Amino acid sequence: MHMRKLARSGSLHRFTRRTAAALIAAAITLSTSAAAFAADAIVLRVGDQKGGNRSLLEISGFAKDLPYKIEWSEFPAAAPILEALNAGALDVGYTGDLAFLSVYAAGAPIKAIGGTRADPKTQAILVRADSPIRTAADLKGKRLAGTRGGWGQFLIDATLEKAGNKIEDATFAPLGPVDAKIALVAGSIDAWAVWEPYVSFATLKDKARVVADGEGLTPTVTFIVASDNAIATKRAAVQDLVQRLNKARLWSLDHLAEYARSTAELTKLPEDVLLAAYTAQKTSPIAIDEAVVKEVQAASDRATRYGILGKTLDVGKAVDRSFTASASLN
Repeated sequence: MHMRKLARSGSLHRFTRRTAAALIAAAITLSTSAAAFAADAIVLRVGDQKGGNRSLLEISGFAKDLPYKIEWSEFPAAAPILEALNAGALDVGYTGDLAFLSVYAAGAPIKAIGGTRADPKTQAILVRADSPIRTAADLKGKRLAGTRGGWGQFLIDATLEKAGNKIEDATFAPLGPVDAKIALVAGSIDAWAVWEPYVSFATLKDKARVVADGEGLTPTVTFIVASDNAIATKRAAVQDLVQRLNKARLWSLDHLAEYARSTAELTKLPEDVLLAAYTAQKTSPIAIDEAVVKEVQAASDRATRYGILGKTLDVGKAVDRSFTASASLN
């Protein structure tokens, strides 16, 4: 498969396979000795969405010889993962940037410590095949569903604004992916803002149509998030997990079919849906550097203007750069 570049909007540089490899190569070297991890005692409680990270580690081989134990929990979206992190029931989770910031803003003891970026087109607003809605401008006056405080609500507001409408010109229905899918099929909402693999499932299986996407509107950054307590008490294990996930992501770019097959077996989701989702996303690891902080800060400020975030945040204080600080992005 060709060398891939990770697209960024504006003046932000492109994140290439070479720099992704540098991220891995320059990561902090950690001992895997029993003394470093106390393998019998260290357990990382990790929240996953649609089995993606668990499958990724297992099929890539990076789940072998773990010097600690992982207890996986699967969730349908970011919100319950973040609730569990805030409650101390999880050590590490994988969530969208704005969903993370919404919970961080409320005082949750968590930090973003790593992450990935996907193609922004894989955040999309969907309508039923028989819907009269054809363009983003047609969303005015409609009932639009999405996750509150995360990508769904942000994409709806940003899309309305881009089309020359006001946020108030449509009705926002705060629904999680499972309920929103049912509502769209039933016709009780007019459109649904969501991400992969829900986009591919809806378009392939339910014949939904995409009327708008996140290109130019969202960073499409997904953060690896850890509790402050896990960072303080399980740092070596958390660091090792971040490194393994980054390596596995790079591996997946050349093994999308294997990754999709493994995730399908784990989650019982259709393999063709997952392959379509992974192919579209082109998900690659990122280092949390100044450019990423600046980009997410801009999205955070926009979310505050929309009323999604209740106050202006300093994104730099919401992240812990030390887990990827050694990486070169030149």
